Amino acid sequence: MRVLLLTGPGGDAQGWGDMSVTKSVADAAAAAGHPARIAFVETEQDFLRIIDEGGFDIVWSALYYITPNEKFIGRGEGGMWVADVLDGRGIPYIGSNSQTMKDMIDKFKTHETLASRGVSVPAHHLVRSTDDVSAIRYPAFVKPMGESRSVGINDHSVVGDADELMRQVTWIEREFHQAALVEDFMPGDEFTTLVLGNGETRQCLAGLVSVDPKYYGTHKVLRAELRGVGLTKISKPPERGDEAAELAVQAADAMRCLDHVRIDIKTDAAGTLRIMEVNGIPGLKPLKSWAPQIYTLYFPSPEGEMTDYRNLVRTVIESGGSRYGIR
Repeated sequence: MRVLLLTGPGGDAQGWGDMSVTKSVADAAAAAGHPARIAFVETEQDFLRIIDEGGFDIVWSALYYITPNEKFIGRGEGGMWVADVLDGRGIPYIGSNSQTMKDMIDKFKTHETLASRGVSVPAHHLVRSTDDVSAIRYPAFVKPMGESRSVGINDHSVVGDADELMRQVTWIEREFHQAALVEDFMPGDEFTTLVLGNGETRQCLAGLVSVDPKYYGTHKVLRAELRGVGLTKISKPPERGDEAAELAVQAADAMRCLDHVRIDIKTDAAGTLRIMEVNGIPGLKPLKSWAPQIYTLYFPSPEGEMTDYRNLVRTVIESGGSRYGIR
């Protein structure tokens, strides 16, 4: 299966990682028998030209939509969504369809979709600096509506009153040009679950997220600076792992996820597990991103973690290919 790996300036913020990570994905795909070509697209015209050139069987994109923005995801308003184009041209691709991708970027929409289908989420509000916030309960948790990887989360994300809330909402509007998602603050354990495959072959693998308490601030919150620097550990949950996996399956079904997603879950003040986020393009940095770490926990190879990584990449590619009948 010939794979086109699509990335661009937004590949690190939106997707699996920067160009070095993309090269790792390409190497892993080739080692698994699926030769991969990298296409770095900076403009919508670049993207359309690459697609028109062909020479591939399936596309795997690190981009939700085409953008020059390297720093954060945003909402993609006015941008060209990759899956929209691929669907329109009947081109096979790995991952969820365009509407699901759009719903996953919009965390408020994610919560609304999950809640409407009976999946456990925290109480949530979409808030702008001009909104009435009288209905919000405290303590509350404030984050950008359309980001991932703890972007926009800091020591001020947990707020205790309306003044603190509006300061954080105003900061998010200024820094990220988007509204804030305001949730009930959930102080308990955090789980991350890797969902691979579709239908009868789907697997859901739960991991427990942990950080040495000395690195937390006032609250047990995974701030942006704790990510990707070796401070965050993933382990098999000693308890409630099956419950987290089952909740993740419910969320994946409700969102109509395909092939490869990572779903984050946290425990609220009453001990109930609730979905925090559904990530449509999980990070794939070898050994360090959460998805490869979780895969190694459950499918360790005698040859080591890089073999596990290649097996993960092969699993994702073949999951997507099988939906289209591509051998």
